Amino acid sequence: MARSADTYADSLPPPQAIGRPQDHIPRAASLRTIAALILREMSTTYGRSPGGYAWAVLEPALALAVMVAIFSTGFRSPPLGTSFAIYYASGFLPFGMFMVVSSKTQQSINYSRQLLAYPRVTFVDAIAARFILAVLTHSMVSLIIFSVILMTTETRTILDLPRLLNAFAMAAMLGLGFGMLNCVLVSRAPIWQTVWSVITRPLVLISGVLFLHDKIPSPYREWLEWNPLVHPVGEARRAFYYSYTGAYVDPVYAYGLALITGAAGILLLRSYYRDLLER
Repeated sequence: MARSADTYADSLPPPQAIGRPQDHIPRAASLRTIAALILREMSTTYGRSPGGYAWAVLEPALALAVMVAIFSTGFRSPPLGTSFAIYYASGFLPFGMFMVVSSKTQQSINYSRQLLAYPRVTFVDAIAARFILAVLTHSMVSLIIFSVILMTTETRTILDLPRLLNAFAMAAMLGLGFGMLNCVLVSRAPIWQTVWSVITRPLVLISGVLFLHDKIPSPYREWLEWNPLVHPVGEARRAFYYSYTGAYVDPVYAYGLALITGAAGILLLRSYYRDLLER
């Protein structure tokens, strides 16, 4: 009886280990890793060039100004409302969210390849860090541009903030889903980055950024609704123009496609993760 009691006592963990929050250590370590990767990304992307974050704001602002200048000379009024600036900003900035997030996410493995050799750094950490920084940066840029337009011009619009946030969320999740899928494809076949760049180049013309989707004749209008970017752009337009119905906008389709592509990307990354690091 004493022998069995001694055996049971020997099987117990040491007193200092009892009550130790070991289950929270990996999660806390992962959060610290993501924060460190975000700081690294900020220093390498924005810290080495003169102006740093200023260029992140100036680049889309100048592109938007050029679009407004060109189209205002050829048309008396935009397809919606009276302000060219807010019309193109409401389409261009959600579209830009998708482009920025997808391009940043698809380079996560290649960008952090050396750090991924450490056991504490996983591909989820690398993707999460680039995704969070891209979303925060583009959201800040969009906030500044929208604020300047609304304060300096007479837009005659009524902002529906929940719809605008939903539009940017759709664009960000689509960018994450396609970015994770492309992360595998780009790492296994670098030529895919060039192919993807060619494929996405016409998207600005067929996503409702420049031309109002409702004005496109059938059956092309219905065909273009398979393009997932039509839906966040249309949702952003509905956020500013209260009389614009945008009946074609389908958030379920946009979020569903983002979920499918993201799940496919996760499965491929789990299967080929080690092979990608050895390339």
